[in-house]
Amino acid sequence: MATITSNKFRQLLLQKNIDLVNDSGIKVMLFNSSYTPDKDHDFVSSITGGTTKELSGTGYTAGFGGSGRKALTGRVITRDDATDKVYFDANDATWTGLNAGTIGGAALIKEVTTDTDSIIICSLDPADLVTNGSDVLGQWAADGLVNLTSA
Repeated sequence: MATITSNKFRQLLLQKNIDLVNDSGIKVMLFNSSYTPDKDHDFVSSITGGTTKELSGTGYTAGFGGSGRKALTGRVITRDDATDKVYFDANDATWTGLNAGTIGGAALIKEVTTDTDSIIICSLDPADLVTNGSDVLGQWAADGLVNLTSA
């Protein structure tokens, strides 16, 4: 699964204006296959603006503050000197009884007051998954949702 961090997130991280562990509003949202992740997309409105690219349907209510977006729990940052990585991880998320079309990917976001000021932290781009009313588990990689490595 490819992870694409946004330029805006990296800027805010270096400016110490985002705290993945302690800030409220750190969530994961699902988008359909019509959205193409782009590191230059700064805000959630890049996903939701214009045409609807956020997933929507049974088991997923789209939009700012919608029940489809899952707040991440168990958020931690871990340093691994053996692999020279620092990574951010959280508990897996489950969407129950999801029948809302094809999941094209997910985005880790920080909801603020609207989608126009809510930041895209990163986009996760797994293989497309057609929903069928079953539960969908967002199971994050062993080395977390976001990891930073030495250059």
